Amino acid sequence: MSRPRVTLKLATSLDGRIATAAGESRWITGEASRAEVQKLRAAHDAVLIGSGTARADDPELLARTTPPPTRQPVRIVVDTEFSLQPPGKLFDTLDRGTLLVIGAGDGDTTRRDVVERAGARTAGVARGPQGIDIEAALSVMAERGVGHVLCEGGGQLAASLIAAEAVDRLEWFRAPILLGSEGRPGVAALMLSSLAAAPAFRRVALRELGPDIWESYERIS
Repeated sequence: MSRPRVTLKLATSLDGRIATAAGESRWITGEASRAEVQKLRAAHDAVLIGSGTARADDPELLARTTPPPTRQPVRIVVDTEFSLQPPGKLFDTLDRGTLLVIGAGDGDTTRRDVVERAGARTAGVARGPQGIDIEAALSVMAERGVGHVLCEGGGQLAASLIAAEAVDRLEWFRAPILLGSEGRPGVAALMLSSLAAAPAFRRVALRELGPDIWESYERIS
């Protein structure tokens, strides 16, 4: 099954948390880190998030660079039951960038119709252990011309991609703060049986961005 190259972006505390227990996440990392994320968006064909992140953050997912990119990445939301409904910034900016919502083929048809009538595109795939079949979703992206996709969370989507051995590169921005175990993890449970089963990555770059650290990793095949 063909799929796009997947880059997972994490913006976390030192202990790998993307938000407080209450969901506060703006802003964990600093301005310089956020500017680099905008460049990463512009360099990819698509930006991918889960429905929980879409509802919690109400993002635009547009690449805000200077100068502006020649084209905006496709905004993709993985949303099993098509629960993401207008209004919202993703829908408000459809004149600036395509929105694709990928859910279960047998998901809520009424909600799916609302998403389509609002101007977004939709696709239905088979269900998987944690929602939809993530490999099938990636195949849909490839069929629609997405060669490189940047995943910006949340934790469950990140875990699903890692478990499927679909993450090719990590771009990890870490801020010098600690949020504790009650904070929301950047990667949800992987249910590993042993250390030997842990996905392995090789660090290929390390940079300082003000108080933050930006690390890049490539997956070890």
